[in-house]
Amino acid sequence: MIRAALILALLAALLPGRVAAHALEPGYLELTHFGGTDWRVTLRKPQVQGQPMAIDAVLPEGCTPRQGPAPIFDGRAFVAGWVADCPEGLGGGTVAIEGLEATRTDVLIRYTLAGDAPPQTHRLTPDAPAFTVPPPQGPLARFTDYFRLGVDHIMSGLDHLLFVFALLLLIRRPGPLLAAITAFTVAHSVSLGAATLGWIVVPAPPVEAVVALSIVVLAAELAQPAGQGLRLTERFPWTVAFLFGLLHGLGFASALLDIGLPKGDVPLALLAFNLGVEVGQLMFIAAVLVAGLFLARLLRGGAPILAPGSPALRITAYAIGTLATVWMIDRMAGFVT
Repeated sequence: MIRAALILALLAALLPGRVAAHALEPGYLELTHFGGTDWRVTLRKPQVQGQPMAIDAVLPEGCTPRQGPAPIFDGRAFVAGWVADCPEGLGGGTVAIEGLEATRTDVLIRYTLAGDAPPQTHRLTPDAPAFTVPPPQGPLARFTDYFRLGVDHIMSGLDHLLFVFALLLLIRRPGPLLAAITAFTVAHSVSLGAATLGWIVVPAPPVEAVVALSIVVLAAELAQPAGQGLRLTERFPWTVAFLFGLLHGLGFASALLDIGLPKGDVPLALLAFNLGVEVGQLMFIAAVLVAGLFLARLLRGGAPILAPGSPALRITAYAIGTLATVWMIDRMAGFVT
């Protein structure tokens, strides 16, 4: 465990550009039929270090043009738009995201097969960067796509998971831990909904920087020597978790806002995405608790591996704090410069 913590700290110091949490947000492709054989195409490419992600939409073979112009930055992502003539329609054709296989992100596709047909959605991943357009999709299939997007977002978001991990190390008693996790869940659900519905408008870069700062704060508390009394998070577990949860919820909202959700999909998408985030978070917590119990019994006959005040816990705290500090500085530099 100590060796793993040292390796994590070394990676944070040497590879800040490679160890980035949520550096790649989901992409979004919309294909809207608006008469005859014409479709309006809108492609949103996530921002990667100030440049558009190296992906591109490729429409079915019968469409002209199959790929669009260079994207333009709109303040959140890089957007390309064009009109494609598809004489054979979209049904049965293959839509692909070129270059997606080399990324760690997903692209949500929303399309209509005809002007009066309900919109449908499909999620493309690095393992499946293309799909054949199927018959009309129902609400359940759209719900599933957004739910999976929520699970993938939380499971690939090392910053959010690291915050939860630090919370688990700080609060050892079941009652306060349950209160903290519940408060964190309620808070980020509230701020996620408020931001997605447009009730709160906060620029994403400062939010992401403060999310990293929240991890630094918990790491600093973890690193405190034993015998100094209860730390702030231990004294007010649900209050601290709730306040930081509001910030993390704004970070979650960027995943939905960056794909430019159509108004008709907002309620369904918000519910499904939030449930996906919650399920992913609970899966992570369960995995950490089970792994901790298993390793404790395997290596030390039931004694906690990262016991309060132990050298192993302090090393882990420094590793977490170092990594989070690198993220915070990198994110601050991104919106200050």
